[in-house]
Amino acid sequence: MIYEYRLYIAAPGRMPDLNARFRDDTMRIFKKHGMRVVGFWTAAVGSTHELHYIMEWDDLAHYEKGWNAMRVDEEWLAVRKRSEANGPLVTDVRNQLWNATDYSPTPNAV
Repeated sequence: MIYEYRLYIAAPGRMPDLNARFRDDTMRIFKKHGMRVVGFWTAAVGSTHELHYIMEWDDLAHYEKGWNAMRVDEEWLAVRKRSEANGPLVTDVRNQLWNATDYSPTPNAV
């Protein structure tokens, strides 16, 4: 099991649109491709234009298969085009792939 941490920096004024895209469309498309989201977070204190989330993958092959399918999904391409009609929703995306430590309470720690 590996985990992917993702950080999206929303373009000025676009955080509500970014949240709406995940809520209304992206989560459904993720599920269609076997992509599992652990959770989403925004800051309670601090920067309010960051969206953090973690995904769970069986292994690197599962990660690659999910994202490769997502990138060419016709529904996703249409959603992205529609949601960015007034400009990009994000200015930066960062991600890291994580392995659980042997002392982690996370299920399937190595």
